[in-house]
Amino acid sequence: MPDSISITQISQRTRLGDEGERLAAIYLSGRGYNLIISNFTVPVGRNSKGVQVTGEIDIVALDAEGVLCFVEVKTRTSEAFAGPLSAVDLRKQRQITRTSKIYKRVFGLWRTASRFDVVTVVMRPDSEPKLELIRGFWNADKFRKRRWEPDIYHQNF
Repeated sequence: MPDSISITQISQRTRLGDEGERLAAIYLSGRGYNLIISNFTVPVGRNSKGVQVTGEIDIVALDAEGVLCFVEVKTRTSEAFAGPLSAVDLRKQRQITRTSKIYKRVFGLWRTASRFDVVTVVMRPDSEPKLELIRGFWNADKFRKRRWEPDIYHQNF
């Protein structure tokens, strides 16, 4: 039987995540990023059960070169089990990619160069927070829908 999570644990996780995002925003500003918005949230579609799915981007910013950056922030209190970067899996990347497309469509930014960055924050109780920026952690091309071409099918089968 799985362990249940208490309201207190959820509240602590939320506070940890909020603090990590605040530190990440300061960190990015210090590296020449111009912050545009945080916690951009929109509906991105429905799942296989027909339930509305919401996408969120932690931070949207312009870097010093004017590239539109969609930044995912992952905060942990330890790297003992797995580092924060391991939580940015394909499902999370796909969700952020879908959300970024909506962002660009809503604001008419289709032709603007963009990138997906990740800021990891490790907040150990006995030391200063450790932040790391991973620029271009993934790109949207890997989630592009491919067109089915009957000729390719016939050439291979």
